[in-house]
Amino acid sequence: MEEGECWAECLDVAVRIARTAGQLVQEAVKQEKSVSSKSTPTDLVTEADQQVEDLIISTLRERFPSHRFIGEESSAAGEKCVLTDNPTWIIDPIDGTCNFVHSFPMVAVSIGFAVKKELEFGVIYHCFDGTLYTARRGHGAFCNGVRLQVSKEKDMSKALILTEIGAKRDPNTLDIFLGNMKKLLSAPVHGVRIIGSSTLALCHIASGAAEAYYQYGLHCWDIAAAAVIIREAGGCVIDTTGGPLDLVSRRVVAAGSQEIADYVVQQLQPISYGRDDHDP
Repeated sequence: MEEGECWAECLDVAVRIARTAGQLVQEAVKQEKSVSSKSTPTDLVTEADQQVEDLIISTLRERFPSHRFIGEESSAAGEKCVLTDNPTWIIDPIDGTCNFVHSFPMVAVSIGFAVKKELEFGVIYHCFDGTLYTARRGHGAFCNGVRLQVSKEKDMSKALILTEIGAKRDPNTLDIFLGNMKKLLSAPVHGVRIIGSSTLALCHIASGAAEAYYQYGLHCWDIAAAAVIIREAGGCVIDTTGGPLDLVSRRVVAAGSQEIADYVVQQLQPISYGRDDHDP
């Protein structure tokens, strides 16, 4: 089997697993939840996060035993988060855990796939409404089978911007976060939105519902699948410095147009979160 056909097969498997995992999340929302915290009191994890990740990784490992895996919960448990040249699955079992805890309907399963450190495809399943976002490098991006196209708006004053707060809530971090938001609101822009799921927010960039997204403090499993989807929908995904995306840098700017992305980059004061491939 040629490499391209192999990755197409992997994508098909990822779609099936994302749907299965998403249905498990749908059921778990209705149950009593056991909630604990990880890096900070606002960085939540539930038993369902761990169960869904175990389901995804065990199913994939049985099918593709030579592949590597990076998962949110296994990384939190101490596994090294290192991206190599080997085929690697990058998994967020429940993106929007705080939303999940509160039954706020913005929760997703995210499965990205990289080979030789290049993102090949992404699958994101919206657990509450069953929307499925998919993309494969060079083959376009789709929402429930309908091709996606980013907004081509270049005027910042007509832009809707999305972001997320991040887990750190110390006074200095909050001052910088709010300062960044103030700069963008003063541009002016149409508005700034926070929905509690970075992967679904990034999907809104791919669909053209919003013009840009920026964040400090997210992880490679929040970006991997969505980055492919946005790029294949015609958008750009870059570092907050304006350089190429570094998947493990814990920062990102995504936009429908390069002009909007460049403007957002120029407004941002950085927030330091370290890197995914370094020890905490």
